[in-house]
Amino acid sequence: QMEDPIQLKEEGNKYFQASDYEKALQSYTQAIKLNKDKALQAVLYRNRAACFLRKEEYAKAASDASRAIDINASDIKALYRRSQALEKLGKLDQAFKDAQKCATLEPRNKNFQETLRRLGANIQEKVNARGTLRIQFSTDSRVQKMFEILLDENSDKEKREKAANNLIVLGREEAGAERIFQNNGVNLLLQLIETKNPELVLAAVRTLSGMCTGHKARATAILHYLGIDSICMWMSVDNEEISLAVCNLLQTITDCLLGQGKEEHHGKEEALVLDTKKDLRMITMRLLDMLVSKKVSGQGRDRALNLLNKNIPRKDLKDHDNSRSIFVIDNGLKKILKVVGQIPEMPDCLPLTENTQLTASVLLNKLYDDLRCDPERDNYRLICEEYIKSKIDPQDMDKTLHAVQIVSGVLQGPFDLGNKLLGMKGVMEMMVALCGSEREIDQLVAVEALIHASTKLSRATFIITNGVTLLKEIYKKTKNEKIKIRALVGLCKLGSAGGTDYGLRQFAEGSTEKLAKQCRKWLCNTSIDARTRKWAVEGLSYLTLDADVKDDFVEDEPALKAMFDLAKASDKTILYSVASALVNCTNSYDTKELVPELVQLAKFSKQHVPEEHPKDKKDFVVKRVKRLLKAGVVSALACMVKADSAILTDQSKELIARVFLALCEDPKDRGTIVAQGGGKALIPLAVEGTDVGKIKASHALAKIAAISNPDIAFPGERVYEVVRPLVSLLNTERDGLQNYEALLGLTNFSGRSDKLRLKIVKEKALPDIENYMFENHDQLRQAATECMCNLVVNKEVQERFVADGNDRLKLVVLLCGEDDEKVQVAAAGGLAMLTAAQKKLCSKMTQVTTQWLEILQRLCLHDNMEVQHRGLVIAFNLISADKELAKKLVESELLEILTYIGKQEDHPKKQHIISVARDCLTKCMDYELIKPLSQA
Repeated sequence: QMEDPIQLKEEGNKYFQASDYEKALQSYTQAIKLNKDKALQAVLYRNRAACFLRKEEYAKAASDASRAIDINASDIKALYRRSQALEKLGKLDQAFKDAQKCATLEPRNKNFQETLRRLGANIQEKVNARGTLRIQFSTDSRVQKMFEILLDENSDKEKREKAANNLIVLGREEAGAERIFQNNGVNLLLQLIETKNPELVLAAVRTLSGMCTGHKARATAILHYLGIDSICMWMSVDNEEISLAVCNLLQTITDCLLGQGKEEHHGKEEALVLDTKKDLRMITMRLLDMLVSKKVSGQGRDRALNLLNKNIPRKDLKDHDNSRSIFVIDNGLKKILKVVGQIPEMPDCLPLTENTQLTASVLLNKLYDDLRCDPERDNYRLICEEYIKSKIDPQDMDKTLHAVQIVSGVLQGPFDLGNKLLGMKGVMEMMVALCGSEREIDQLVAVEALIHASTKLSRATFIITNGVTLLKEIYKKTKNEKIKIRALVGLCKLGSAGGTDYGLRQFAEGSTEKLAKQCRKWLCNTSIDARTRKWAVEGLSYLTLDADVKDDFVEDEPALKAMFDLAKASDKTILYSVASALVNCTNSYDTKELVPELVQLAKFSKQHVPEEHPKDKKDFVVKRVKRLLKAGVVSALACMVKADSAILTDQSKELIARVFLALCEDPKDRGTIVAQGGGKALIPLAVEGTDVGKIKASHALAKIAAISNPDIAFPGERVYEVVRPLVSLLNTERDGLQNYEALLGLTNFSGRSDKLRLKIVKEKALPDIENYMFENHDQLRQAATECMCNLVVNKEVQERFVADGNDRLKLVVLLCGEDDEKVQVAAAGGLAMLTAAQKKLCSKMTQVTTQWLEILQRLCLHDNMEVQHRGLVIAFNLISADKELAKKLVESELLEILTYIGKQEDHPKKQHIISVARDCLTKCMDYELIKPLSQA
């Protein structure tokens, strides 16, 4: 008889394959008796369970499978065999749990998914047959109760809402999410979605999002259970709240598949390697299909575009893998082009929102920027050219119109590519020809295309030559406001491309105020669609370059409020246009300083010298800023900052930061700015965007931080986010005002709490602050010293002063001897706190410079009582620290100074000074270094 368990297992396997289950059982049983290896024991039990299943001995099969699971909890074969056995025994709830675990471990296994669906349906049938909605199999009464209430149509509305909220909260907790998942929760959540009741759908989707967060295996299982087609269908509904919630669910699943979002460890399940590429491609393909489906709502299309924008291009260009972008270009570029080529005024147009086509243009731009080499860019261009050529048909004007709209859309995305497409044979001529068409739709599309094409001077030259006359004719003759306003913007933009003065003189025919007034009328006319009114804002963004126009504009409060309302719609073009107009009105653009010598030279040579317009002088700018603040500009800017990153470009962020800096100029206005959300809005602007934009935003934050109560200006944890932008201004490349106001802000912060002081230290601000303490500039030196005075309360800062090999203490001592009284106050305060906190610094102070005693005596005799008090506190700290040090002070002239002050009569204004001097003398008497006068 065989005594090797491995050989017995092999023998059992052969019998099993030959369907001789009785002999296989004997072999496995004998092997179990002889075996001592745990891993092999689990295999033998699960193999014997398979034999019992075939022999229909289900209780024994479940028992053996359980023994295998006790040894290895993630033994997927044992789990599945136990699930099969329990199902046959009628224990559907327990069978479902095992199948659920199998689906978690292997999310793509179709057998497991099918078993789950079958068991879920059987359980529901069983429940319905009993005429009750009780979840018999649930081991968690909390989950059971919630689903009972939600699935009962007769439940009280308030109870249902409470249950829905509780379910969402439970889904966000790891333990709660696992409870729901293991108890047929996904199937029940699917039932909630199928009710089509908006409140229940939202609750179910948000719960699923919570369950997926940070758990790749569970997210993958839920994705396969629900099906990507169903998820995309729910996202396509014409309900903004539901569409957004489903979009967030799909983003959460995508984050898990990409390995992003919060990372959590989930034991053995997390150790599994899940191949996510297939799932990611499946999601991407369905999103691309959504772009061109007529069944998808405009909001659903926007969600699909936003998900593609967020997840396809690389986050970091240092990562060489741009395969996701290549995949989308090869499989979906034409679909994106179809979206940008839609014409809303035409009957066959896909459902769109105001942002859809612009978001598609942003996606085109991101994909193009994500390409790594010329062959990849050439492939992108060839696909675009091929698609556009397929649309050009001289016999079908509508198709040709779509081709022009596509070029227009690309020009709003990857501009260099758009320029190349303009160079295609006949494209520019076709655009100019359409301007002269009798059909209004042709004019509308062509004028928009000309506007986008005129951004580059090389193209603008062609349009100025060929299209300006047509645009002027269209502007004068058309009665269609949509076309008229676009023609006006086109003329303004061409004027800007040809040189502002030239443009405004040539196209406005000397009356920019007249054109601006017309734009303001359109802007305030709510009967005109929002898209057309946005063009009025773009027109004003050019016309406000004129000083008279900007002054009139800020006087027109209804026009300002109409513009701010449009800005809150969060459209890329409108954000940029609004920000540009505000930059012009606040004169926050960069200007070149005129060198007086060069001006005189230019006048001598009879050249034209541009002069500042009277309304661009400081007084007028200040008045305009006040009017903008009164009209609610800060609230509008705060809304603009919250826009999606695909819409709020870095250039727009920079413009907004410039406006904020101009608004913060007057300290009296900073409270208003904080109250309307300006402080909060500036933080992201200081962290992300162009270098110039981040500096401007940081400077605006510094202005607010310098004079505001941090607890009010930046409540809660937000104040810690402001520290880094302020520290970034402590740089020799920044100007003196930026350095100074950043130091004031940090001084204010460092006086609030030790946690803030520690944050400033962690941001490595100390070396920079010390450098400014050496500055020749009095105000910078004073601000840096005051900041250090506050920081020395922190223990970590004190330890740096105590450490050997640095001159920090020496610098503070020498600053106490400065002639600048404000510097003395700050330095003496810092030294007083340091010597009080660290006794080592008392003796170290006497070693850093030979002038220490002279400086201390000058402080104690100072005319400024604040300086004198701090000097006497330092003297007390030195005397208290060490008897030998006290002896040294007693032997100097300091004893005479202390005696003189201590003998003075009590006086309310000077009592704090007299008291410290007397404390010093008392301490010396305790040391028996001096005797009371009566004993002398």
